Amino acid sequence: MLKRVFQILILFSMLALISVRPTFAVNPNEILPDAQLERRARDLSSIIRCMKCQNQSIDDSDADLAKDLRILVRERLTEGDSDQQVLDYLVDRYGEFVLLKPQFSISNLALWGIPVLAFLLALLFSWRLIGNKQDKSAKLASSDILTDHENTELTKILNERE
Repeated sequence: MLKRVFQILILFSMLALISVRPTFAVNPNEILPDAQLERRARDLSSIIRCMKCQNQSIDDSDADLAKDLRILVRERLTEGDSDQQVLDYLVDRYGEFVLLKPQFSISNLALWGIPVLAFLLALLFSWRLIGNKQDKSAKLASSDILTDHENTELTKILNERE
């Protein structure tokens, strides 16, 4: 009985592993006959964002716009454009948002710099806040808070209460 359960678990595990594989939305009629151009097209398609799905590459998306972009990439490569020329064409046409990983440039410096700056400011604020608390507790713990005259007066008041 235990052996049968174990076999079923192995079978389901294998089915789960088989079903979790990358899927590509490229249709057979889109594939270029030249294997080298097709490989370049796939490489480019994996770094170009589907404008409809937004977090998928056009290689993974089934959207009509992704299909059009895949065809456009293949047309440009067939015409002799380099990979960078294809990317430049798409960025000129759709903006830098078409790239899954935006390039670092002066125009998007805020995009890259604001998270770092916010983290550093939070770190500085935390450090100053903790430092101020430690300074206050150190001042309260020190015995030179009261003058000698104030110490004698305090002692006198405390003795009167007892």
